[in-house]
Amino acid sequence: MLRTLKDLFNSFMPVDAAGGHTEDTLQLATAVLLVEVMRSDAQIDAEERAAILAALGARFNLDESARKSLLELAEHTSSEAVDFHRFTSRINTGLDAAEKVRVIELMWQVAFADGHLSSHENHLMRKIADLLHISHADYVLAKQQARAALDKR
Repeated sequence: MLRTLKDLFNSFMPVDAAGGHTEDTLQLATAVLLVEVMRSDAQIDAEERAAILAALGARFNLDESARKSLLELAEHTSSEAVDFHRFTSRINTGLDAAEKVRVIELMWQVAFADGHLSSHENHLMRKIADLLHISHADYVLAKQQARAALDKR
């Protein structure tokens, strides 16, 4: 049964009984950051959307329907967001350092998906990496791994 966008949005926002963030909130926060990379340059390409869907599947093991619903919700949430704090703070409290580096790698994959890295994408990547407390070495490694993954395709 399909849920309405509002029901889906509400399902991604709960906090668990211990005050932590549920898997759904981490998924949404990650998806929003991926969407922000897609939106950061002048043109949104099908390759970038496909890269986001692939990243969500790889990171969260979601089926196609769940990935598409999450992407739709992330696009809506991203369009209404005024800053990144809400999303990066969820990731900072919900993921360990290696998982946060993996998020940065996925973001790089989206940035590289259209074959062009804009200065806006590059700036956004550095900004998000700083907000996620990613070291420069890990930031560069994530970029190299994303580029290597793209070259293998």
